[in-house]
Amino acid sequence: MIIVLKGEIKKDSQELRQLEGVAARYPDLKLSIHNVKGAMQSIGEVYVFGPTLQVPTQPFEELPFVQKVVRVSSKYRMIGSHDGQVDAVGFEYNGLKFHQDSFHVFAGLCAVDTKEHVELMMKALKNVGLNTTRMGAYKPRTSPYEFQGHGKDCLPYVFELAGKYDIKAIAMEVTHESQIGEIHEALAAAGNPTGVIIQIGTRNAQNFELLKHVGKQTEYPVLFKRGMGITLEESLNACEYIASNGNPNIIFCLRGMKTNLGDPHRNLVDFAHVPVVKRLTRLPVCIDPSHSVGKKVVAPDGLLDIQHAAAQGIIAGAN
Repeated sequence: MIIVLKGEIKKDSQELRQLEGVAARYPDLKLSIHNVKGAMQSIGEVYVFGPTLQVPTQPFEELPFVQKVVRVSSKYRMIGSHDGQVDAVGFEYNGLKFHQDSFHVFAGLCAVDTKEHVELMMKALKNVGLNTTRMGAYKPRTSPYEFQGHGKDCLPYVFELAGKYDIKAIAMEVTHESQIGEIHEALAAAGNPTGVIIQIGTRNAQNFELLKHVGKQTEYPVLFKRGMGITLEESLNACEYIASNGNPNIIFCLRGMKTNLGDPHRNLVDFAHVPVVKRLTRLPVCIDPSHSVGKKVVAPDGLLDIQHAAAQGIIAGAN
């Protein structure tokens, strides 16, 4: 059940106390509040968890600040698109807007190797007018003997160069919750010259404890890469872990599925799910052509295979 309010709501507000008073009449109900920025105004949405099937909507609807009450049948309570809610609204971060009609290109280094390469990449991005990138400081690898990134040691020069070349947001994968703190400290030490979007890689798509930690912090948005060996439903439920812990600012990334049925591409390209995710959720959708296609091959029309796709954003690794 979702209670849609006429305006925003605060945690210590009289409105919340009144809602809690109504909820207390029924056993085992829990409320979670979220403020959503719509096209014309910002409103509050209060999610009611628990055995709501037998709970009447009228006691909530009678409160003067309540606009409507929506019963939810979808599994995706927090990220889902439900009748009666505000349309897909997205979020704003560091001056950039992310929603189902925006478009951003996160071209960058899959793994940060040298300061010189970081500067070459960011200078190239500025020259073509891009202000978003990806930089892999922490890299999970299939083999323990492969390069796994410089970790926190490269963060100072990555953030310094991002500020120099007017990069507003860096998608950066984390593999452990402690790395969020390292990113935060390095950003602060550099004077916050840029922003970071925390990336959950495909190998951690069902690392539920990491998803909970990422959800509990709200300073950084999250770019979630679909699990390469799990269903779309399982991946969306993983995003629900993030949102239900407090962070609704999520970009959903389609990056291909691990199967030989996708040969000769590296993965089975799943970009046909772009409209599906947009229909089922209110999340911006991103695609990763470099990991899904994995090859610089040209189609008969002269375009690269990776260019036959469109969504709200593209994230691609250069090395």
